[in-house]
Formats: sequence, C-alpha cells, structure tokens
Amino acid sequence: MSETEPRDKPRRKRGVPSSGKPTLRTIAEMTGLAITTISRALNNAPELAQETRERVQKIAAEIGYVPDRTALRLKTGRTHVISLILDPHDEILNFSQSLVGGLSAALRGTPYHLVITPSFHQASPLDPITYVLRNKMADGIIFSRTEPNDARVKLLIENDFPFVCHGRTELPTPHAYVDYDNFTFAYEAVKRLHAKGRKHVSMVTANPRFMFGKHLRDGLMQAARETGMSYELETGVTLDDTAEDIRLATMRRIAQGKAPDAYVCPGDAVALAVIAGIVDSGRQVGRDADIVTKQMSGIFSLVRPKVDVITEDIALAGLQMGELLLKRIKGEPVGALQILQVPAIPF
Repeated sequence: MSETEPRDKPRRKRGVPSSGKPTLRTIAEMTGLAITTISRALNNAPELAQETRERVQKIAAEIGYVPDRTALRLKTGRTHVISLILDPHDEILNFSQSLVGGLSAALRGTPYHLVITPSFHQASPLDPITYVLRNKMADGIIFSRTEPNDARVKLLIENDFPFVCHGRTELPTPHAYVDYDNFTFAYEAVKRLHAKGRKHVSMVTANPRFMFGKHLRDGLMQAARETGMSYELETGVTLDDTAEDIRLATMRRIAQGKAPDAYVCPGDAVALAVIAGIVDSGRQVGRDADIVTKQMSGIFSLVRPKVDVITEDIALAGLQMGELLLKRIKGEPVGALQILQVPAIPF
C-alpha cells in the first residue's frame, strides 16, 4: 500500500451512493424494480406481492434508507408522522412506556412513524399543538389529560385536524377519544371497601381542571351516598404531587385523629405513597385500613399485605388510540371513533 494512500478508508454500504444518503433510485438500481414499485412496496401496497414488499423493505433497512419527509409532504400533503403530545406525570408507573408501546403496535406495518412532542408544565398546553399545526409536522395528534372545555380539542376541531385524545370533554362537538371509565372505577372501589366493613373513605384525586378527576369524584360520592359511608377528598395534595408529598399528607391526616379506614387510590404511585404513610404512622393495611387501587404496572402482585386492585390497561389504550387515529386520517366520522374502557371488576 502506498504511503500516500489512506489507511482507514471508510467502507460504503452496498449500493449506497457516494453522497451517503440512499434514495428510492438506489433501491430501484439494486432490485431492478421501477421507482414507483419501490415506493408502493415501502408503503405496504396490498396489490403488490408480499415477497416483493418484504424484499424491498429488507434492502431499504440494510442500506439505511429513510424517506425524505419534506419531499413527501410536498408531493402528497402527508408527513406519515403521528405526534404524541406527552405530558409526564407520576401517578401512573410506566405510563409513557406503556402508551408508546401500544401506539407502536398500532402503527406497525404502516408507513407512519411516532414522534414524541413534550408538553411542559410551565408552558401552555396549546403550545405543542400550535407548533405541530403551524409547521405541519404531523398528520395526526394524540394527547391526554383532557379538560371539560379543552382548548386543544377546540383548536383541532376548528382546524379539522385529525386527533384522538385519552379522555373525554364536555364540549358539544363530538370528537375521537379513548377513555377509561374512572367513574365506575371509583364507584366500585368504594363498594368493595364498604363490603369489607369500612366506614370512612378518602381519596387523593386529580387537579380539579382535569375531566378524569371529575369522574373520580362523582363516582366516589355516588357510591358513598348509596352505602352510607362518609368520605373526604384530600385537599392538601393532588395526583400531580410527588409520592413523598402524598406520604406526608397521609401521615398528617392520620395524626389529626378520626382517620379514614378506607382509601381509593387512582394510580400505582399514589397507592404506594398512601401505604407508606399508613405504615409510617404505626398503622397496618388490612387491619386499620383497607385500600383499593387502580393498577397499571402489575407491581401490586408483589406488595404485602395484598391490596385490592382494579386494572387499567394503558398499552391497550395506546393501541386503540393509534387505530382510531389512522381511521380518522382516512376520513372516518368521529362518531364511530369513541371508546370507553369499562373496568374489569374482580370478584
């Protein structure tokens, strides 16, 4: 080898042009197929043979082909992007992971890609929505934690932009959603606690502005009226507070005397915090108080003493929202794109 010849000459992937960015033409030259056929194969066109689609997609993956989103948008008006507006919160363990897993399953085998857009507590909830709309960053939007008169829902309806939200609203215009029946969860939780002989129930609930918080409160109060149980809603903390804040609030309430002997917990993290507060106050779960919690993570199969759980499947919600959004993008009416998940109550 000559001394002037570079010793570590980079090796290019098979068939990739010197520019380093493979294109549809690159794949066409490698397969002998027309560019239009390549494009249809990458989009899983059903009229093409499965063998052809798999061959093209395999080569595209091998050479690192990535569609030019800007060119695609100019040509078709589509980005093939779904934007998940993610509002991190702690009351549900593994919420983000489960939701993304479900959405990814819904988009598998489609040309759509999931892009996560964060929503920060200090900023307006409208900011990520307007960013996506203004810059045409996606073909559809998914978001959670709806409010009764949700400004995000109104803005998207006004712009006729496809979306599915995790939660309902009180707006008169119908829209696509997947929601968990939190009214029934809280109602059945109180009934189960009453069946154990408990008399006074407490619940840490959501910030009053959220729709699911209203459903939780309404369900608890309805069951309390029917059973004759007294109830209280913890006002010092909400589900948005830290587990440590909730633990300390539970201890403060117990120290005041005439403490609740029953707790409804709308999430895994809040239940663990309440349990810690009860134990750290010298009381015992199952003897001095009972708990019914909503479970999403499966963690309570490992908690002793055991507590009653009612499950919410966040991964299923993600899958359903993804499927509904794809239908909405295709133009299906929103009236057929609404799912209310009914809790499975164990006996």
